[in-house]
Amino acid sequence: MKKRSILIKKIIQSIFVFILFYYSSYLQLIPILLFNMDIEKLTSTQNICLSLFSNIVLLLILCKIYWKELKAEWINFRKNSLQNMDAAFRYWFLGLVGMAVSNIILNFVLNAGGATNEKMVQEMITTLPILMLINAGIIAPIIEELTFRKAFKNVFQNKWVFILSSGLIFGGLHVITSFSTPLELLYIIPYSSLGISFAYMYYKTNTIYTSISMHIIHNTVLTLLSILTR
Repeated sequence: MKKRSILIKKIIQSIFVFILFYYSSYLQLIPILLFNMDIEKLTSTQNICLSLFSNIVLLLILCKIYWKELKAEWINFRKNSLQNMDAAFRYWFLGLVGMAVSNIILNFVLNAGGATNEKMVQEMITTLPILMLINAGIIAPIIEELTFRKAFKNVFQNKWVFILSSGLIFGGLHVITSFSTPLELLYIIPYSSLGISFAYMYYKTNTIYTSISMHIIHNTVLTLLSILTR
């Protein structure tokens, strides 16, 4: 009975976290209203700063929600850091291969034209590279791991249900919120490949810091490459 009560509590908590993540952009209304900003006349720089603000607030809320679990999993990560990171790189590499192969097929065989979400990120990197390095390279990965890995693992006890649902929904939300053509929906595949690898390494190491570390490394390297090659 106690286990069932704990599970119900975790389910409610995870649903709240997911809804909070999905509607987190509304947190941008705080500075907009506070500084009497005109929504219709926001510049690219202002939009990036608003995004950074909402992500910082969301991150603080998520850390507060999972504080006890985060402390416990940090101890586990620190005790077995070498083994955890070894697993992280191995599973990340498999996810990267899946992502690369599917992107090659989509871009060069099907001429899908690239995911709108990725194009938007690249435009923001051009506008404010340093802020985007912080936002996309560090803050966003932590938020996504707590939302798609931590929250999902707390609900789904079955290994493959957790891994697949976490990866596929992670991939789906990167595409369905901004796609412009039906063909673009296929970009769920490369995003999901990476999401599945993050979920698998979390399951194997049982510490969220493994997938957080790898996600940060992945995003930071890609952002830096984007900045340096412009």
